[in-house]
Amino acid sequence: MSAAAIVSLVIIFLVVAALAYYLIRVVIILRHATDTLGKVTFGVRAIAFRTEPLAEVLGDVNSNLSAVAGALEGLVADATRPVAQAS
Repeated sequence: MSAAAIVSLVIIFLVVAALAYYLIRVVIILRHATDTLGKVTFGVRAIAFRTEPLAEVLGDVNSNLSAVAGALEGLVADATRPVAQAS
């Protein structure tokens, strides 16, 4: 074999080795990303499950707060009414 052929083979080997290294590195990063996304998905589902019963309770809270808002409006109306002076 000539020297040019050996140099060409060495260069090709180095290029293939570099590509293999980067592809393996990408696989490792993607596996880590997949694990992280799995954990995030699990957390989001857990939060959704834990907050699911709130829909029933929030209706009662809203109606109670509407009553409180009405009472406060009445207090404001009473407070802004001029006071009659006794003579």
